[in-house]
Amino acid sequence: MIKAELRRIYLSDRKAIPPQDRAAKSGAISDLFFASFDLSVIKYLHVFLSIEKFNEVDTRSIVEKLWKEYPHIQTIVPRVEAGEMLNLRFDHDTELSTNAWGIDEPNHNEFVETPAVDMVLVPGLCFDHAMHRVGYGKGYYDKFLRKCRPDCIKIGLSFFPPVEKIDDVHEGDVEVDAVITPGRMYSSVPPA
Repeated sequence: MIKAELRRIYLSDRKAIPPQDRAAKSGAISDLFFASFDLSVIKYLHVFLSIEKFNEVDTRSIVEKLWKEYPHIQTIVPRVEAGEMLNLRFDHDTELSTNAWGIDEPNHNEFVETPAVDMVLVPGLCFDHAMHRVGYGKGYYDKFLRKCRPDCIKIGLSFFPPVEKIDDVHEGDVEVDAVITPGRMYSSVPPA
C-alpha cells in the first residue's frame, strides 16, 4: 500500500481510539520503552510532544519518568523553523507555547546541536516491517534523522503493529531502528 492510502486509514483508525484506550496504550508503549533499552549511556534524548487533537501516542509518562529516574538524560523536543526541525532543551520548568499546527514548543531558545542527540523517539501513523514510517507527509523527521549520528538510536512509537510493506518508500525516507507498539517491540537493534 502507498503512504497516502496508509495515512488515510491510520489517521481514521487512530482518531477512533477512545481516550481511556489511548492512555492505556500509551502507558504500555512507555513500559516497553523503558524495559527494552539501556538508557545509562544516553545523554540527549529527543522526544516529540504529543498533539492531543491528532490522538497521538502520549509521551508525557515517558518524559516524566526520564526526569524522575534518569536525571543524567537531557530531554529535547522539536521546534520547526524555516522547514527544519531544531532541538530545544525541555525540563520541568520549561514554558510552552502552542504553534500554528497545534504543537507545544518551548518559549526559550536553548538549542542542542543535532549531532549530540543519542536517541530519538519518532512519531508515526504506521511503520512497516523494514522500519519505514508513514507520518503526516511533510518530511521534517526524515530531514532531521538524516542529520543525526549513525549510532543515534531511532525508535518509532505507534498504536498499530507494522504493515507488511510501504510500497512507495524512496531514498529520502529514513528507517528507524525499532518500533514500539502497545503489544510488542519490533527491532533491528538487539534489546538491552
